[in-house]
Amino acid sequence: MSALRFLCQCCHQPLRLTQSMETLGCDTSQEPLVSKLPLAQGEPGETPEQGSASKVRTDVGKLQDGASGGTLLGHGKKSWSSSSHFTLLGKLDSGRTLSSIQKTTRGIFDILAGEDLDHPLCEDCTDNLLEQLDTQLAISESESQNYSRCLETREGSREDEREALQEELNGLELEKARLVQELEQVERTRVRAVVALQAAQAETEMLGQQERQHHADYSKLQWQQLELSDELESLENQLRYAQTQLALLEKTDAFRSAFEIRHDGPLAIINNFRLGYLPNVPVSWDEINAAWGQMALLLLALSNTVGLQFQRYRLVPCGNHSYLKSLTGDGAELPLFCSSALLYNKFDRAMTAFLDCMQQFKEEAEKGKQGLHMPCRIHAGRGLIEAPGAGGELYSIRTHSNTEERWTKALKLMLTNFKWTLAWVSLKYGQK
Repeated sequence: MSALRFLCQCCHQPLRLTQSMETLGCDTSQEPLVSKLPLAQGEPGETPEQGSASKVRTDVGKLQDGASGGTLLGHGKKSWSSSSHFTLLGKLDSGRTLSSIQKTTRGIFDILAGEDLDHPLCEDCTDNLLEQLDTQLAISESESQNYSRCLETREGSREDEREALQEELNGLELEKARLVQELEQVERTRVRAVVALQAAQAETEMLGQQERQHHADYSKLQWQQLELSDELESLENQLRYAQTQLALLEKTDAFRSAFEIRHDGPLAIINNFRLGYLPNVPVSWDEINAAWGQMALLLLALSNTVGLQFQRYRLVPCGNHSYLKSLTGDGAELPLFCSSALLYNKFDRAMTAFLDCMQQFKEEAEKGKQGLHMPCRIHAGRGLIEAPGAGGELYSIRTHSNTEERWTKALKLMLTNFKWTLAWVSLKYGQK
C-alpha cells in the first residue's frame, strides 16, 4: 500500500483508499484513469469524446496547480496546498509518477464527491451530504407540487377574480373620487380655519394688550385708591379731632375764657391788668392804658354779639393805645390812654364817650324776655355811675375835679357791670 494520505476537508479525518482505487493508477502504460470512470457530462454541443478530453485536461490542470505549491517535509514527506484544499502525505513510490498519482486521486474524488465539489470527503461526510441533498430534493419536489396546484387553481378562477377585482377597482375609484372631494372640502375648511386662526390670534393679541393696559390702569387706580384711603382716613382723623375740639369749645365760655374780671381790694383787674390808681397802691399808666384797651375790646365784642351799631362813636381797640372816633362833627379821635396830666382833658372825654357806648349796649341788651340787668346804673350824659343798692352813691368817671379813690371806685363799678354782662351773654348765647 502506498504511503500517500488524504484528509477529509469536512471532519479532518485521514482518508483510507481501497486496493482497487490504488491500483487504478499503478500501471502507467494502461489508459488513463478517467477513461475507466463514468464519462462526465460535457458542454452543450460537444461530443462525449470532446467532453471527456476537456474534462480530463481540466482535472489534470487543477491537480497540477494544486501540486505546484507543495513543500518537502522531513524524512522525505512532501505536501501540497492549493485552492483545492487537500494534502498529500507519505513517500512517493519510485515506480509511480506524480502525474499518474494526480490523475488517480482526481478520478477517485470526482466519483466520491461529485463534480460540483472541489475537495475530498470521507464516507460518513459523503453520506451526510447525500442525506442533506435528499432532504432538499424532497422539499423542492413538495414546493413544485404546491406551485403546480396553485397555478391550476388560479387558472380556473382567474376570470372570476378578474371580474371581482374590476368591481373592487371601480369601487376604489369611486371611493378615491369621494375622498378627493372630501380632501378638497377639508382643504377649504383648513384654509377657512387658518384665516379664522389668524383672526383669532390677532384678536388674542389685541385682547392681551387691552388686558395689560387694564392691569396697568387697575394698578394705577388701586394706587390712587390707597392714596385716597389714606387721605380719607387722615381727614376722618382731623374731623374727629375737630369734632372733639368743637365739643370742648361748645362747652367753653369764650367770653369768660378771653376776658377774666376780678377784684383785688379796691382795684378792679381785667386780664391781669389793674384799672385805677391809689396813693398806697401805685399803678403805672401803661398798665392802666392796657386795661382800658381790654375793656374797649370787650365792649366791641359784646356789641357785635347782640348786633349793635354804636350811634355817636366807634370803638377802635389797639391795646394800650385804643381810642374812640367820633361819628359826628369833625370826627375827632378820643384816646383811651394817658401818659401825663396834659392829656387829661381828652382822656376824660374819651372815658365819657366810652360810658355813652356802654349805655347804648345796656339799652339794647335789656330788650326781650331775657334782658340784661346791670347792677350799677349809668348816667352817660354826666359821666357818672351809680353804686348798687338803694340810695347808691354816684361816682364820676372823669379825672378832672375828682380824687384818685373815687375815680378808682367808678372804674371798679364799671368792671362790675361788665362781669354781670359776661354772665348774661354766656347764659343767653351759650345755649343751643
